[in-house]
Formats: sequence, structure tokens, C-alpha cells
Amino acid sequence: VREKLKFHNKHLGLLCYYASSVVAKQEECAELNNSTWQEYRQYRANLQVQYLLLTRRNPDCAQKFEWESLTKETSLFNLFSPTKVIIHGYSALGSRPSWVKDLSQALLRAQDVNVVVVDWVYGASFAYNLVVENYKEVAVQISVLINEMQKYGCKLETFHFIGMSLGAHVAGFVGTLFEGKIGRITGLDPAGPMFKGADTYDRLDPSDAQFVDAIHTDSDYFGISIPVGHVDFFLNGGKDQTGCARSRFPTMYGYVICDHMRALHVYQSSLNGSCPLVGVPCQSYEEFLKGRCLDCDAFKGKCPQIGELDQKKLLYEEKNGKQKAWILDPLNVSPLDKSAEVEVILRTENTGSQQRLRLQTDSTVYRTVVAHPIALCQINTIIIKNTGARFYRQSEIHVRSVCVSEFPSARREEPLCVNNIHIRRGTPWSHDFVQVCDIF
Repeated sequence: VREKLKFHNKHLGLLCYYASSVVAKQEECAELNNSTWQEYRQYRANLQVQYLLLTRRNPDCAQKFEWESLTKETSLFNLFSPTKVIIHGYSALGSRPSWVKDLSQALLRAQDVNVVVVDWVYGASFAYNLVVENYKEVAVQISVLINEMQKYGCKLETFHFIGMSLGAHVAGFVGTLFEGKIGRITGLDPAGPMFKGADTYDRLDPSDAQFVDAIHTDSDYFGISIPVGHVDFFLNGGKDQTGCARSRFPTMYGYVICDHMRALHVYQSSLNGSCPLVGVPCQSYEEFLKGRCLDCDAFKGKCPQIGELDQKKLLYEEKNGKQKAWILDPLNVSPLDKSAEVEVILRTENTGSQQRLRLQTDSTVYRTVVAHPIALCQINTIIIKNTGARFYRQSEIHVRSVCVSEFPSARREEPLCVNNIHIRRGTPWSHDFVQVCDIF
């Protein structure tokens, strides 16, 4: 059983107390710690883990939990509400994670829950290799907290752990200690360094909770590149996010951690439910871009969404052990003498989306994905350009038909199709659609 039984001999807990309707005055709002190099050297051995509580009754002023305050009536913890547990990750300079408050408030706007923030900045700062040595001990301390909460009626299935980066693996080990009985774990770009080749016992994996989902946005650098949950969302293939710098010159933030932090921002924006972010099961991002992943049969026809939907009601089947989830148009051409390259552009007023497609001599039917932010009924124009190099590519392409379909589509709209197109190099072809959106 190894380290799994360590928490039975610890003596740290939190009383679940259903507070009355009268909120006691807070003398002082609790804050996450900052850590200097000297404090890091002083406290790293005992980690100095603390817990902060926010609810709809104190969304702007966190309560700090210490052993002396656990049984006080001033506690705002609601025994009858679900509990979200936020765990931050590595902090290179020992600064407090500024995003925690924003995420906590977004969760409280979405649901009436208890938000418990795990502050382990003293153990998560400076030398990354030493921080990785600490994460299991942090998980053990959290498990002691949860163990005490169970004594007062808290159910494991009501806990939802949300771990950012290394915090995702902390949450995973808490789940391991409770034998996968935790309700849900969400990993926000789970950390990759020192975990990509780790055993499932040592990293987040589907056995850690009843439902495990993960959002991957920096799998080629700080994030992990393999699926770690029941559902894994690989945004834009899991790397190189739109709007993040590809060079260190514009901004160090954009170059270093913009991709990594995108998982947090996407998850947080999904909580208001205004724009459902839907994933499609696929074996690779390349297969997805080729239009070969067009259904959610692996999930009984219901595509998974990022956010706070009841994911436990999502029925799924695992094919080949793992699934990658991400976000069309049959392009039928006459046989080619040479290979060719075309660029497909969808335009709505000032908004345009494009995708390049390589055509080969041995195929006449192609599919690709164009991620366009506007509904199908609002697309004004489709443009196709023959972008192949002179001499080496086909100079004229005969497109028998091209169709644009909204995907995934809940309304089952008919695709927009155009037939019999001739596209010459240097002369873009375009077609304007005349259509009206159904107000129903």
C-alpha cells in the first residue's frame, strides 16, 4: 500500500459546519502566501500548507482554517453544498498565484458551492525538482483534511478537485489515497516535466476519481502530452495557442507560460456557459484536421463539453484505451496531373477563417476543418485560392463540388454546397451565400 496509508496517523482536520443565516464579521481576510528565498529555505521541510474557504456568503473575503478555528460557529462551510478544491502548481519565484481568486469567484457564480483553496506556496517555489519531491506530502496533508471532513458527513463523491499544472498531479494522488472514490478531478494542463514517463501511481490518471477530465494547451513544453483522464481536451492539438507569442521578443509572458495558462482561462470562461466548448474524439489532431473525426459515437453520440456540466451523466466507451477530444467540408476535385495546394476561406463581414489543404494525384475527395466563430447560417462568402508553387503544382484545379457543414451541429442544418468550380493560380474564386438564419 506504500505511502497511501500515511495519512491515517496525521492529526489535521476540518469540521464541516452548516452555518446559520447570520454571517459573523470577519476581522481579517485570509490571503495566499508569498515565499521569499529565505522563507523557502526555512519552511520547505514542513511545507506550511494552509487552506482558504470562499462561499457565496464571503466571495471576496476568504476564511483561513487553522486547527483552533475548525469547530467555531463562524465557519461558513455548508455541509449540504458540493465542494470545489483548487490546487495551484509550481511557482518559480514564490509569488502567490493571482488567478486563484478569479477562478474561485467564477465557480461561485456558476454554482452554490464551497471553494477550498490549497495554499502550498512554500513547498511549490523555486527549484522545480525539489517541488516535485513535495507534491505527494501535500496530497497526504489534503487527504487528512478530507478524512476529517468525512467524519462530519462530507461525501467523497461531492468533491471536485481542480488542479493547475503540478496541482493536477497533487489532486491525482489525493484520489489515489481515496482509491478513486473522489467525485471528479479536472486537470488544467497537467504538468509534463518529470511526469511524462511516470507510472500512473505517480501522476494523474483515470483511476483517481469517478470522473477525470483534463485540458491540454502546452503539451510540447510545460504540459503533459499524453491522455490522463476519461476525457482529454487537446485545444488546437494541445499546443501553440492562438494569441500566444511564438518568439520571446514581444513578451516574456506570452513566450514562456501563455500556452500553459490558456487551459485555466478556457476553463474559467466556460463556467458562464455562454459559449459551449465541445470536444470530438479523435486519435490525433492531424486526423481531426483531415476531417476524419466527425461524430461522438465513442460517447454514445453526446459530445463532451469543457466546464461544469454534469459529466457523470456522460456515457462513454474507451476505444484502444484512450481518447483525445477536439473541434466541414467534402471537397471533390477532378483527377490531378500534379499535386496542388488550396486555401479555403470562410468570411462573415469582418471575420475570416482559413485552412490550407494539400491535394494529391491519388485522391479526389478531401475533408478539412475550418474553425469559424460564426454560425453556418451567417457565413457570407467562401473563397478558394490555388496557392501551389509555379511549375511544381497544378496550375488549374477543377472542383466538382465543395460543401461547408456546421460541426458539431445540434440543429442538423443542410450544408452549403457549390458545384463545378475552376480555380487558376493567382485568381481566387469566391461565392457569396444568400441565406437567413432561422430565429427559432
